[in-house]
Amino acid sequence: MKFSVFGLGYVGLANALLLSQNDQVKAFDILTEKIQKLQQNISPIDDEEIHNFLERDDLSIDFTNDFEEAVKFGDYLIIATPTDYDEIKNYFNTSTVEDVIERALIIRPDAVFIIKSTIPVGYTQEIKNRFKTENIIFSPEFLREGKALYDNLYPSRIIIGEISKRAKEIADIFEKNALKENISVLLTHSTEAEAIKLFSNTYLALRVAYFNELDTYAESRGLDSRQIIEGVGLDPRIGSHYNNPSFGYGGYCLPKDTKQLRANYEDVPSNIIGAIVEANTTRKDFIADQIIAKKPKVVGIYRLTMKANSDNFRYSSIQGIMKRIKAKGIEVVVYEPTLDAAEFYHSRVIKDFDEFKDLSDVIVTNRFEEILKDVENKVYTRDIFGDN
Repeated sequence: MKFSVFGLGYVGLANALLLSQNDQVKAFDILTEKIQKLQQNISPIDDEEIHNFLERDDLSIDFTNDFEEAVKFGDYLIIATPTDYDEIKNYFNTSTVEDVIERALIIRPDAVFIIKSTIPVGYTQEIKNRFKTENIIFSPEFLREGKALYDNLYPSRIIIGEISKRAKEIADIFEKNALKENISVLLTHSTEAEAIKLFSNTYLALRVAYFNELDTYAESRGLDSRQIIEGVGLDPRIGSHYNNPSFGYGGYCLPKDTKQLRANYEDVPSNIIGAIVEANTTRKDFIADQIIAKKPKVVGIYRLTMKANSDNFRYSSIQGIMKRIKAKGIEVVVYEPTLDAAEFYHSRVIKDFDEFKDLSDVIVTNRFEEILKDVENKVYTRDIFGDN
């Protein structure tokens, strides 16, 4: 099989490399610098498996920024372009997806698309009607930042938003390229597949919000949050996973997916979905208040990323903490080694780590790292279990 992949972020690059093990792949991105890096086997993303795969010489993959070449190449055209959430319209901005489809159909009216980008519920059917084609299929992704290719090699499940012979063939191809055995495969209607994606991520946000509120209660009452969480997690129906408190759920997916699902509930009775979104704001308010109460002159932000071993700080919750602290007139400085800039949203970026430690009265970090051990008395974190 031949696949063309459009958009080489976490989702697109992970899919392209996964499929290139046994199938032929043409991987497209509009960013020339990214394509040049990939052609030199340099990963633009901090992901161990992606780094390792790019060093292999047995993969059938070619990186290009020639759109027409990519369209003509593939039996299936995989769309993995970004769909940011538009706060004004309360809707995903799906223009990048539509741009690929519209331009590709001019070149190949019979092109078959597999959408991997996250989209609103009902979107696939809507654009099939708009573009007058049945050749648009949605297949959701369930990937972690920094573990995107690993989660494709060992997927929790494979879901194809179409019930047909070709959908089964597509599922078989993804399963064939995975390393995990006995993968759960589900073929659904397109709208149900879209709902699965949004409800899955919103449940994860719910779990984060739940343990964060537990932690807020414990810190407010002077209780040991770890003891409570460990005791709660011993119930096998709850479990001891995905329970480490944080400054709020962040990253690229959970904030926008929860807001999109809330928007899809506009005419449907509900309480929980909206509360999940609001809980994240409340948590950031609480964390900021705890830091401000220490009366620091300078607050140091150690890493803008949400997770250890990640280079992605899009929509990280710590940015919300920064804004709240700065609004009180407190100086905020940043230590972020992946950031090549003198400032980050008008906060100084300190390149020298020792200078950063000396300058900061309080060091705020979402996840504690050993490098902070010698200034532990300055550190404010809610990281209890030392994992993501």
